[in-house]
Amino acid sequence: MSARARACRNCKKIVVGNSCDNCGSTDLAVNYSGLLIVLDPEKSRIAKELGITKPGHYAVKID
Repeated sequence: MSARARACRNCKKIVVGNSCDNCGSTDLAVNYSGLLIVLDPEKSRIAKELGITKPGHYAVKID
């Protein structure tokens, strides 16, 4: 079985697996659009606006 990236409906982090390694949620969506890569959340204006506090890959919109 191949692993497929999913977006957490709670924090929007893109993960591979059955739960989010950021918030622990298991409510994951296969359909999402847009990709936001956050390297330094403390210096990122968009990360602050979205409430992102950890580096990683995030979905912009979850369908």
